[in-house]
Amino acid sequence: MPKMKSNSGASKRFRKTGSGKVKRNKAYKSHILTSKSTKRKRGLRKSTLVSKEEQKRIKILIQ
Repeated sequence: MPKMKSNSGASKRFRKTGSGKVKRNKAYKSHILTSKSTKRKRGLRKSTLVSKEEQKRIKILIQ
């Protein structure tokens, strides 16, 4: 049986941490930035962890 392919779209957006959790970047940082406050944009720069429920699904996609 051939190897399973990882989802290339998901592998570009998510990465696993050393402890096995899944890391992601925050949304809403691409355009219309003039209406967003500096504090809000600064917070959007940081990455966060994916919720436990979603981690199971994403781990399958990125293998």
